[in-house]
Amino acid sequence: MDLPVPGPAPFTLTRPARQAAPLVLVSSHSGRHYPPEFVDSARLDPLSLRKSEDAFVEELFSAAPALGLPLLAAEFPRAWCDLNREPWELDPGMFDAPLPGWVNSASPRVGAGLGTIARIVASGEPIYRRRLSFAEAEHRVRAVWEPFHAALAEEIAATRQRFGACLVLDCHSMPSHPGGPPLPDVVLGDAHGTAANPRAVRAVEAALQRLGFSVRRNDPYAGGYITRAYGRPREGAHVVQMEISRALYMDEARIERHAGFAPLRARLARFLGDLTAADWRALG
Repeated sequence: MDLPVPGPAPFTLTRPARQAAPLVLVSSHSGRHYPPEFVDSARLDPLSLRKSEDAFVEELFSAAPALGLPLLAAEFPRAWCDLNREPWELDPGMFDAPLPGWVNSASPRVGAGLGTIARIVASGEPIYRRRLSFAEAEHRVRAVWEPFHAALAEEIAATRQRFGACLVLDCHSMPSHPGGPPLPDVVLGDAHGTAANPRAVRAVEAALQRLGFSVRRNDPYAGGYITRAYGRPREGAHVVQMEISRALYMDEARIERHAGFAPLRARLARFLGDLTAADWRALG
């Protein structure tokens, strides 16, 4: 049993002294606090457990608060509780007793082993050597998922109240060779045009391209739960998911920053500066 959660708060929210633009940055998969009980219950060594991380993403976007943009970052890892899923996407085969009937056990994410409580890490290896209790899953959702999403909803509401609209940049990283052809530097996901005003997506894409990034839309990542749940353009809430190639900044096997990390962080600071200076009146 991994109750209670030791260590840090569920997330870190860094707000600027004054918000300069209707943008909110989110990093839901970069948390690195692994509860000791979780590590002890896993079949995998600590490095293998980290294969699901979007490692160091919150550091890549760390210039956001100084530029006037809020940054919400998870502290706990995706392998322990995935914040970019519905709260109750659970695999019945992982548990020691039948799950409540209201649990979503039929989603494609659950079938792939990557529900709210993941069965496998991103590279496919099973995480646990035992079955979990529903109480453990419920504790993780209550302790981490719910506070994180309450904070995100509050930031979106406050930004909409101040500016009339909000654009969330949901920041992630992706393997450079995910079993297929090489990917571009950045993949933007807007749930195939449903989660954000097209002008907002074009503005993000153009700002990246001006800095020399190669960009693709919605292939192979169109956006997860955060994109689809919070992206409501008709209500002035827009979400664009950003997937950044890990090859640009880290050793993917060792999960360590390489020499490209600092230059990439500087380019992304310029990218955020360009977005902060942009005219976002069309979002409303």
